[in-house]
Amino acid sequence: MTEEEVLVEFRTAEALLEGHFVLTSGLHSPSYLQCARVMMDADRGARLCAALARMVRARLTMPFDMVASPAMGGVVVGYEMGRQMGVPAIFFERVDGTLTLRRGFSIPRGATCLMVEDIVTTGLSSRECIDAIVEAGGVVPGACCLIDRSGGGADIGVPLVALARLAIPTYEPDDVPEALARVPASKPGSRSLRM
Repeated sequence: MTEEEVLVEFRTAEALLEGHFVLTSGLHSPSYLQCARVMMDADRGARLCAALARMVRARLTMPFDMVASPAMGGVVVGYEMGRQMGVPAIFFERVDGTLTLRRGFSIPRGATCLMVEDIVTTGLSSRECIDAIVEAGGVVPGACCLIDRSGGGADIGVPLVALARLAIPTYEPDDVPEALARVPASKPGSRSLRM
């Protein structure tokens, strides 16, 4: 699947939004990728994750014991990636600001985990999830996401396989371009902002 084919899937799902958005990171952007809209069509989600699983197998050649994702955005993508990879999938939830395993989930000591995200922007959530996996006893030799909107600039500490890489600009709150600042901002993210 080419990057353009991935973007067609997002556009068809009305998941590539244009306007003025305040991202979960607190950064501002003229574009937002609403991955939940892409994944609400199970066939589309399976197509995208099958292509991502092929890329992961080609680029991260070690076997994985399980998939682990941060909630909320990574949950659906993580479960579909677990299905595509033929391994169990679990997710971490934020409890008092810290990613935590709940619901009876655990990671066997030394288990190799593929950390799966939907969208990577700054890499902060990915790094937090990787740290939580390691703290829970897992090993993280690599990670993947549907879209790396940093254009490859986000450093998450392990190799990151992305189905598509886009260089979508982001701006600090006090550095928003005048043209973007004139557009009312919306906050479509799944958790409260850290300003």
